[in-house]
Amino acid sequence: MTEGTPQTWYAAWIVFFVVSYLLGSVPFGRLIAQRVARIDITRRGSGNIGATNVARELGVKWGIVTLLLDVLKGFAPALAFKVLFPGQDVGLSIVGVCALLGHQFTPFLRFRGGKGVATALGVYLAVSPLSCLGALVVFVLVVSVWDFISLGSMVGAATMPLFLAFAGEPWAIVLASAVMAGFICLKHKDNIGRLLAGNERKWRKRD
Repeated sequence: MTEGTPQTWYAAWIVFFVVSYLLGSVPFGRLIAQRVARIDITRRGSGNIGATNVARELGVKWGIVTLLLDVLKGFAPALAFKVLFPGQDVGLSIVGVCALLGHQFTPFLRFRGGKGVATALGVYLAVSPLSCLGALVVFVLVVSVWDFISLGSMVGAATMPLFLAFAGEPWAIVLASAVMAGFICLKHKDNIGRLLAGNERKWRKRD
């Protein structure tokens, strides 16, 4: 989008930020659980609305559906902004952060939400698919070795800024990914406590 004054662009940016936050705030995991099993997913398993908890409580199929929808929440606004405002890295970065915060602090759940890993993944897929692939490889390796989804998610998120920097992405994108990684790790604080205590629930293995 090259037409219009800077003021018009900034107004459009604000609309994007708000829409990105609201789209990110849609709690698909809870909606799916209510529709499919008539349960409140926030009161089952880990209480999280994300794909991992949905998969454990409803089955892998519905976990995948939740994952794809949560990814789309980040991918759609980021890609739309990137197409309409090419080269506007600061605005794109804010759109991505807004989508993540929408998922993590949704007004539909009294500003409580999920960890945001899938939504962040969607943002990164729109911004830098190659960097995203690198972080996904790290995630898979960590989960394969230690069998903790939470650990793989945090390590994958933490390495994302490095992959973006190596890919030559603008500083605003790298900084935003570091901020997003911080929020993701903050949302995993309970998991970190359980990991340190040795009682975090594994994905495949059962003690």
